[in-house]
Amino acid sequence: MKVGLFVTCLVDLMRPSIGFAALKLLEDAGCEVIVPAAQTCCGQPGYNSGDRASALALARKVLGEFEDCEYVVAPSGSCAGMIRTHYPDLFSAQPEEARAAKLCARTYELTDFLVSVMHTAGTANRITKKSIKSYTYHDSCSGLRELNVKAQPRALLAMIDGLTLKEMDECETCCGFGGTFAVKYGDISTHIADRKCQNIAKCNVDAVVLGDLGCMLNIEGRLRRRGDTATQVLHVAEVLAGDDSR
Repeated sequence: MKVGLFVTCLVDLMRPSIGFAALKLLEDAGCEVIVPAAQTCCGQPGYNSGDRASALALARKVLGEFEDCEYVVAPSGSCAGMIRTHYPDLFSAQPEEARAAKLCARTYELTDFLVSVMHTAGTANRITKKSIKSYTYHDSCSGLRELNVKAQPRALLAMIDGLTLKEMDECETCCGFGGTFAVKYGDISTHIADRKCQNIAKCNVDAVVLGDLGCMLNIEGRLRRRGDTATQVLHVAEVLAGDDSR
């Protein structure tokens, strides 16, 4: 099975280990993974800001790079949601509309793909290099609301021996990032992030695990500014891939 890995620009620039972990998980599941070297952004920042022209230009680039893949997988509910949920609107009445629709239908968030398409249990009995024993899970907005990603990451994490989930209050509530929202409305974003950090602290766990790097950066940044240097903030792919993900 030929799978295109959409790394995402944030992962590429800020935390490449997530991309390598996703690559390992897909290969372990038996996929032939294609990673287009010139890939960049899905176009979401422009789309959310009303700049449809730049968003469409980037979307056409994504279409050209991944069209030949049987599936497209992203370690991000945000980017996968942009492609699967919003490309139909972006490509509406465009010459590539039919081609884009086919790509959208084949695009998945990483954990959803592993559970729904590959039906894999290949992550069992591994532990992360961070050696966490307890965690809480934050449901990122786009993955949850656009792609119905909730049970999938928890099901995979539950296969890891010795790893305990402690659900936080309001686990489905936004962390305050929201892409450009955190830039435009910094004070509101900070208030939302503080509430998220308080709920994480109440769980008294080794780590908060999630599936979107934007949320990770926002939550970890706020945790550290609040003086919490102990709670690890990990992408679900990093935890699932284990010590040898690099």
